[in-house]
Amino acid sequence: MKTLKELRAVRKKMEGELAIRMHKHSHSKYERHVLVCGGTGCTSSGSPKVIEKLEQEFEAKGLTDKVQIVKTGCFGLCELGPIMIVYPEGSFYARVDIDEIPRIVDEHLIGGKPVKEFLYAETVDGDNIKSLDDTSFYKKQKRIALRNCGVINPEDINEYIGRDGYKALGEVLTEMTPEEVIQTILDSGLRGRGGAGFPTGMKWRLARTIVPDADIKYVCCNADEGDPGAFMDRSVLEGDPHVLIEAMAIAGYAIGASQGYVYVRAEYPIAVERLNIAIKQAREAGMLGEDIFGTGFNFDIDLRLGAGAFVCGEETALMTSIEGNRGEPRPRPPFPAEKGLYQKPSVLNNVETYANIPQIILNGAEWFASMGTEKSKGTKVFALGGKIKNTGLVEVPMGTTLREVVEEIGGGIPNGKKFKAAQTGGPSGGCIPAEHFDIPIDFDNLIGIGSMMGSGGLIVMDEDNCMVDIAKFFLEFTVDESCGKCAPCRIGTKRMYEILEKITKGNGTMEDLDKLEELCYHIKANSLCGLGQTAPNPVLSTLRYFKDEYIAHVVEKRCPAGVCKDLLHFEVIKDKCFGCGLCAKHCPADAITQTDYIAPGKKKASYHIDKEKCIKCGACIGTCKFKAIINK
Repeated sequence: MKTLKELRAVRKKMEGELAIRMHKHSHSKYERHVLVCGGTGCTSSGSPKVIEKLEQEFEAKGLTDKVQIVKTGCFGLCELGPIMIVYPEGSFYARVDIDEIPRIVDEHLIGGKPVKEFLYAETVDGDNIKSLDDTSFYKKQKRIALRNCGVINPEDINEYIGRDGYKALGEVLTEMTPEEVIQTILDSGLRGRGGAGFPTGMKWRLARTIVPDADIKYVCCNADEGDPGAFMDRSVLEGDPHVLIEAMAIAGYAIGASQGYVYVRAEYPIAVERLNIAIKQAREAGMLGEDIFGTGFNFDIDLRLGAGAFVCGEETALMTSIEGNRGEPRPRPPFPAEKGLYQKPSVLNNVETYANIPQIILNGAEWFASMGTEKSKGTKVFALGGKIKNTGLVEVPMGTTLREVVEEIGGGIPNGKKFKAAQTGGPSGGCIPAEHFDIPIDFDNLIGIGSMMGSGGLIVMDEDNCMVDIAKFFLEFTVDESCGKCAPCRIGTKRMYEILEKITKGNGTMEDLDKLEELCYHIKANSLCGLGQTAPNPVLSTLRYFKDEYIAHVVEKRCPAGVCKDLLHFEVIKDKCFGCGLCAKHCPADAITQTDYIAPGKKKASYHIDKEKCIKCGACIGTCKFKAIINK
């Protein structure tokens, strides 16, 4: 172990090396920078072609040495991709088409005037161009875990260092004891962002102290992210991979581990590629491997690719999979802090949890604890999707209300529809109804109303969603993803799904509702792991807040939202029908024919739907301009 004097010398040398890198990054030769989103969302909507076209235009017009193209991670506004921002102006171009590039290059990058018609509408206020931070999407956000996403080139370690990257690791290794690091994380109030919300500092303390003489310990990262609609961790990995490396190294120092593993989905090819690049760069720069910063601390990281099994989001199943075995949970105790990976003391946190660590070290525990609520500190990243205008990635302080997220950040429900519910926590979570629209979002509030934070998926639903069908959707996912190790989850969720299937087909009874609820509580009480224990949550929350919809399905044999196909009964209201024939023209089953009845004040005979031929596709309702067709 080095002496305090030696460590201070190491720190001085380290700060000098980092300062050189930061100086190179901050004193750019370029007049302008064009940031183009290179995350999965924008990539799928064509950002690589935008970059290619920019490079061609730059080459042809002599801009290569004057304007730099930076391929970044996700900006958050996934709905508007491909996204391109020009600095220093901050002009925000949305849904960029390659045919627009020549005008942007000529008029903006050469002529100095942004092309207003291609800018995101909110960025235009008379002659003043707003920046991305001024949009309604960003105004209420506080980006900590996402601070570098959409800002830096994730494939360049110098850009990360230019944003104080690896400074926290240097401070930890030269100024703090492992106990002081753990106490800082404890004092910050950081709770695990993977779903359970367990205090991160407490988890680290247990791993350090419960087996103090362990010959080896491990630091693991859950980057599997299996919830439908969730892409928070993927975006951090794609936009800021070095923050994960730095944080895992800090965790390794805190608990006394020398090896880390990132368990990442194989279906995340961009994230995997950038992680591999970042790990290689960190090793070359001396920030991973042996004798980091010359302090005598050794720590390295390897990747393990998951095959998409949802159960591997459970910590013991994930560790079993890293070991090369089938991903199945283990009984606890013993907990991973005592016997985890390879039966050695281990800690496991998800990507978002780790992404907060360097900023907590640099800014202090009090800074982080000043944000959020009493028992839920800091911020939370949500993948906002469903019936919402601004689909994308948001990070808000804990305690922000659901209404603020949906209406102010998300832009509200499209097409004038009403908010009905929001699903948080994926298959392990529950539905938040409109009556709790103003609830402050934090761990305890969500649990109190029958939902949970989960990893951060937030699916918004409107009046056209059937809550019985939503419960069935999530339960079907759980049935498919159950590892099958324990009977309550393997058999119980299947029985629950069969009851929901029966109800949505119009064959359910009131006794089925009682049986469904009884099964929910049995599975919660007896399943082996957290995934099985939380699987009934979507059903319980919809039974609690939308019981009337279940009763309509069972008693009236009707789906109020018009979603459950077997319960649809289309009918033409004769007195409203103008006899235009549009419904008949659009019916794929030729189930609509004209009658002899002419309604008062109408000139043509009305139409009729043959229930035997009707395939219940709903095309007729969508085409009728007079609202003469109803789902009875």
